[in-house]
Amino acid sequence: DSSLWRSAHTHRINMAFKGEDHLDSLSLPVQRMHLIQVDSVQRWMDDLKLMTDCECMCILQSKPISIEKDEQNELTLPSQYSTCDNLQLLLKRAWIINTELTRIAQKLEKNRWQRVHSMTVRVNCHVRSMMNEYNSFTGNSSEEMQQFEKLLIDKCSEFTAFTERCIQTEDEETLKSMKSCINETLTTVAQCFGQLIELVLTHEAQNLLRQIDLSDSLYSTESAISGLFHLTQEGAHLCRIIAKEGGVVALFKICRQDCFRCLYPQTLRTLASICSVEEGMHQLEKADGILCLTDILTDNSHSEDTHAEAAAVIAQITSPHLTFTQHLSSFLENMEEIVTALVQLCQEASSGEVFLLASAALANITFFDNMACEILLQLNAMKILLAACSDKHIVDTPYSRDQVVTILANMSVLDQCASEIIQGNGVQLLMEMLFERSSSGNSAEVAACERVQQKSAVTLARLSRHPEVADEAIKLSCIPRLIKLCRSPTERNNSDSVLVACLVALRRLAVMSPDGLEDSDFQQLVKPRLVDSFLLCTNMEESFV
Repeated sequence: DSSLWRSAHTHRINMAFKGEDHLDSLSLPVQRMHLIQVDSVQRWMDDLKLMTDCECMCILQSKPISIEKDEQNELTLPSQYSTCDNLQLLLKRAWIINTELTRIAQKLEKNRWQRVHSMTVRVNCHVRSMMNEYNSFTGNSSEEMQQFEKLLIDKCSEFTAFTERCIQTEDEETLKSMKSCINETLTTVAQCFGQLIELVLTHEAQNLLRQIDLSDSLYSTESAISGLFHLTQEGAHLCRIIAKEGGVVALFKICRQDCFRCLYPQTLRTLASICSVEEGMHQLEKADGILCLTDILTDNSHSEDTHAEAAAVIAQITSPHLTFTQHLSSFLENMEEIVTALVQLCQEASSGEVFLLASAALANITFFDNMACEILLQLNAMKILLAACSDKHIVDTPYSRDQVVTILANMSVLDQCASEIIQGNGVQLLMEMLFERSSSGNSAEVAACERVQQKSAVTLARLSRHPEVADEAIKLSCIPRLIKLCRSPTERNNSDSVLVACLVALRRLAVMSPDGLEDSDFQQLVKPRLVDSFLLCTNMEESFV
């Protein structure tokens, strides 16, 4: 369903991303922490059940409550809960325990023994509750898991006993000598807890991958892939676990079977998440993933959704801020086919989301290898991108314009680019981008607008070496706008990178048209060294008269 697919990408459009050479591009690493990025009241409401469970367990000394079979009990996970729901509950409990351990360390530093003891009891109960919850939906745990559970419970009991002795004595020397023992025990508890969680998550990843490998039905495979995707959304560490357990190879195996075509979008979305970590990238190379992505992108029988998700994976693995892309030798071998398919996807995109993913991949590729710009020029990509910008239904956000202007900036180093820019009214577009402002005030959108302003100024500066482009920019009153951006911090949202780009562009245009500047502008913004003009503008107070 197209609307469902679009909603899955909402978080991608609401992110700000950075690249190299002051020309930021979009990376699609889709890591997020559900437990933190929520309203504080909602966070409290979510935690309330867990905290009250904990207090009940304290009173009953961690003994389970006997219930009749037909009664409902909040402490028992309903059978209709999915694996993802159960894992979310486990991760919430783990997050609370981790937070409590951190707070215990803080209270211990301040010698607040009563608080340390009460929090230790609470952690002890949380650990037991977490184990009971996990075992209730997994059945019999492995021998290794049981050993870790026993070790952790023993350490928690030892920890509680230590702190209880502390509140029963008032002798400062005794407390001082016990403090180091408590610190060591706290560290041991934290390490055991971390190892247990690592083992649990690895076990869950193995189960899902085993389900994918052994499944002979679409429903079962889809359920396992969905579970893997939800795991990847919990952070880079889980992506590393999945990659190490063979997740990339298993998912590309799905993408090579026609019987699973309807699952390609979901599978590729999961791959994009896993490939945000180095382990995922190495596994992609071993699985010959670039060739598989190339086949999908160049196969016109696939749906637009599938092509868009393949573009998202390409955008991820070519992200300019990743430092582990050098080993993707196979990418260069298939780059021309990939770029051609992405340009076609931009041209035929039916929505802003599809265009964003395809243009983000192209933007990243222009950082990845210079040859990509020459290929784009041969494919008339400049004309296609400029035409797309005139369609407000396709290029409908600052994020999309950020990708377009990134491509233009990187292509502007080519001499043949100038004529393409003029023919496609590209200078007019760059002028409009200098006025880019956020309509919502959202911090990510504001940052995207800053990047659009910066890159449009960079592109103008680079293209101004061509007299025809400089003349067109001057006719469109680019000089007054650049001066305004330099002198008015609010126009550039106090961005230093926008200021530097505008100063450089202004100086390039001033060479072509020195009469276009007033003497004060020339003396302050053009004549001095760049650093002096920069310091002058950053210290300039805006006049409200």
